[in-house]
Amino acid sequence: MTVPGRRSSTFIRLLRSGFTDPSAAARLLDSDALASVRTDPVLLDALGATADPDLALLGLVRLAEAQSDDERPVLLDTLVSAKPLRDRLLGVLGASEALADHLARHPRDWHALVTYEAVDLHPGLPEFERGLAGAHDPVALRVAYRRCLLSIAARDVCGTIDVAQTAAELADLATATLRAALRIASAAAPEDAAACRLAVIAMGKCGGNELNYVSDVDVIFVGDARNGGDEGQAVQAASRLASHLMRICSETTIEGTIWPVDANLRPEGRNGPLVRTLASHLAYYQRWAKTWEFQALLKARAVAGDPDLGAQYIDAITPMVWQAAERENFVADVQKMRRRVVDNIPASQVDRELKLGPGGLRDVEFAVQLLQLVHGRSDAGLHSGSTLVALQALAAGGYVGRADAAQLGDAYRFLRAMEHRIQLYRLRRTHLVPEDEADLRRLGRSLGLRTEPVAELNKAWRRHASVVRRLHEKLFYRPLLDAVAQLAPGETRLSPRAAGQRLEALGYADPASALRHLEALASGVTRKAAIQRTLLPVMLGWFADSADPDAGLLNFRKVSDALGKTPWYLRLLRDEGAAAENLARVLSAGRLTPDLLMRAPEAVALLGDPEGLQPRTHEALEQEVLAAVGRADSAEAGVAAARGVRRRELFRTAAADIIRSYGTEDSPAEEDPGALVDRVGGAVSDLTAATIAGALRAAVSNHWGETLPTRFAIIGVGRFGGHELGYGSDADVLFVHEPRDGVDEQEAAKAAQTVIAEMRRLLQLPTADPPLLIDADLRPEGRSGPLVRTLASYAAYYRRWSLTWESQALLRAEPVAGDADLGARFIELIDPLRYPAEGLGEDAVREIRRLKARMESERLPRGADPTLHTKLGRGGLSDVEWTVQLIQMQHAWSEPALRTTRTREALAAARAAGLIPAEEAQILDEAWVLATRVRNAVMLVRGRAGDTFPSEARELGAVGRYLGYAEGTVGELLDDYRRITRRARAVVDDLFYGA
Repeated sequence: MTVPGRRSSTFIRLLRSGFTDPSAAARLLDSDALASVRTDPVLLDALGATADPDLALLGLVRLAEAQSDDERPVLLDTLVSAKPLRDRLLGVLGASEALADHLARHPRDWHALVTYEAVDLHPGLPEFERGLAGAHDPVALRVAYRRCLLSIAARDVCGTIDVAQTAAELADLATATLRAALRIASAAAPEDAAACRLAVIAMGKCGGNELNYVSDVDVIFVGDARNGGDEGQAVQAASRLASHLMRICSETTIEGTIWPVDANLRPEGRNGPLVRTLASHLAYYQRWAKTWEFQALLKARAVAGDPDLGAQYIDAITPMVWQAAERENFVADVQKMRRRVVDNIPASQVDRELKLGPGGLRDVEFAVQLLQLVHGRSDAGLHSGSTLVALQALAAGGYVGRADAAQLGDAYRFLRAMEHRIQLYRLRRTHLVPEDEADLRRLGRSLGLRTEPVAELNKAWRRHASVVRRLHEKLFYRPLLDAVAQLAPGETRLSPRAAGQRLEALGYADPASALRHLEALASGVTRKAAIQRTLLPVMLGWFADSADPDAGLLNFRKVSDALGKTPWYLRLLRDEGAAAENLARVLSAGRLTPDLLMRAPEAVALLGDPEGLQPRTHEALEQEVLAAVGRADSAEAGVAAARGVRRRELFRTAAADIIRSYGTEDSPAEEDPGALVDRVGGAVSDLTAATIAGALRAAVSNHWGETLPTRFAIIGVGRFGGHELGYGSDADVLFVHEPRDGVDEQEAAKAAQTVIAEMRRLLQLPTADPPLLIDADLRPEGRSGPLVRTLASYAAYYRRWSLTWESQALLRAEPVAGDADLGARFIELIDPLRYPAEGLGEDAVREIRRLKARMESERLPRGADPTLHTKLGRGGLSDVEWTVQLIQMQHAWSEPALRTTRTREALAAARAAGLIPAEEAQILDEAWVLATRVRNAVMLVRGRAGDTFPSEARELGAVGRYLGYAEGTVGELLDDYRRITRRARAVVDDLFYGA
């Protein structure tokens, strides 16, 4: 009988131990098979430490139930008393449903996990051969193979061996299995065995000693006659033995299968004979073999059959492998093969493909193999079939940076560990990351991620895949490779001519022009050219990572031409690791930042300073601008200096935005797009305010000296007042003045009008710096009203004539320049208008809705797609801002936190006050941030403002890259934009229109 409360406490303890179904676990613990250990706390703790406690407990019950009455107590006693067995057995049961099935069918095989001697911790080929020695038929071989696999899996999940050792042991077990299968086949056909010599050459991961739990075992068969016998008959006999060996391993029996033996890497593939003589192999490789076949032979290793014949084969093909890099179009051939592999992955699986997808295992393996083949002809230390061993050798030889090799190695180990644990679960050949939550949880826990296993797994996987993708492109596509591959041994520096044929593969649309740029930069014997030859391979890789490599390289040449003779420029790029990559990102992301940089190339120095990309405060900017204006000998010179500061700071802001959006090798991309938007909006708004303050000072000094006859203030409205300016925004303002004591009103008004006109003239003078347009159309009566009013005139107008839309426009009003006291009094004047007591009446709400509906129907440009227009389109900036502003006008009188000019701050305040559900606030915020980033991206890419996505493919691709979308995924970008803004519009219909 269960004591009251007992079940509840057991349930809680099971839940805390990691069981996802505590009720089922409690029933299993109450089973008769576990009667003697069900209350043992050690057992429950050990189950909780497994990757899947529910699976481990179920497997244990099945194993215990399968034991004889005499054997069951031995199992359970050993389980609770011997920690090595407990960890190994439960670890396997919690990670592999397939091995739990095997133990249930062969209940005595748990004894294979009991021994804990030194040789048991790290068995080699001889131990596995002994483990398979008693198997004389395919069924027995499968049982013995699973028993050996059980011991490898136990060491793997317990951490006794790392991922590389696990892969090596699996390759040793495969070798022993091939030998046992050949022994069984030979025993079944002794005449064939006597008539031929047969060597089995392992290829692929088996040949490289880095096999998976479940993988095709790639082989090549080499046959020959014995003792001068008939060669044709010997090849036929060897073919029968080879076919039988493949069936022994591959066919499904009552004990399942082992793994497929794949001989398709042989000469002519499936169309060629299964077995060839050594002479036939060599004739084929010398005359007909393709580049990929030599790449595959890099991992060839004789593993079974006649050892002398196998050794002769390896000795004969090895020189051919290491001469493959001298073949015409070698690098291009390998690149094409890599692209073909990626292109053949179903679109629905690319994001879950561990092996073949972008940033997957194949990326690492291809990059390492290509570097091996290029450099291995003159460095025998690179001759290894193991990816990780070869990677270490490449780093030791200086062919790969040590930091790059370490990052790539760590990522490869993690991805291989994921692959191992995915396959171990059901012993099925797959490279797809599961989608089911329970499978992901088990996978994450099996890798030691216990706090939030699914979230931690996805984060770690994406991080490592990103590292692989970035470094793979840097290594695999390096133009330096062609130079090394095509030139005579010893000549390993970058040759612009040899690099030319690589440019198209890197994504350059105009290889001829790109080659001319390379020649101009890197040819010659000067120190400058030598440094460029060092920089270019890496720079080209970064340019290739952008949507427009041609523009990146062209801009790099322009900057280098302008600064090449300065002593610090190339030294900065060579010695400051971040500077070169930052420059590459900035030069290839679009037109705006290169245009800003070309007007003052010395701003490159900002990219190498750790603090150089931090936005400056409004106070610091205004102080610098006013000082520059004060030093100038004319208004024009003063504002030119102010505009120069603005250009430099725009470059700083845009460069930081691009670098944080793209990420670098040392710093990942900013994960919070809202932070990027806020940083840009604040920096550009502060810079605009400082520039206007400088223009005001210059205009006043030019006509009146120190003091204007009237107090004068400039009020920022719209995005300017909201600290939300983008790169292409005009400065929306209101002008207010107040005559000084004793000054005639007409004289004061004329002075105010004059200073406004002078400011506009100075800020738009034709110079190399971008103009700053001041827009006062949001003033009372719009363009029909006076450009500037006194404070009293504003008060009279608002008291008598103010319309609802004008009060709404004042929500984002904030003083930005001029007389601070006058600006503050203007804000006091308008606060009752924009934050009306008791909120808006029904008539005012209807008027705002009517105006919004009219704007939607009349102001959207003809032919524009309403689903993609960032400002006026469905769920775009206007939708979100009008909704937030309506909430402010209705509730800010009673909710002080709503009294802000910033859209996101007001939205957050409305959510905190319970005026909008958190989920709907998040939807609106996401849409507003995305639309703002798209507008910023369009300006960065095209160099001119726009509210819609570009139609030109390269420009659209560049917008996508800025927003974090990989090459070739702009369709996803547009789909995501439509989906996010569609959801936002549904919220707007509810909150704004009351639908």
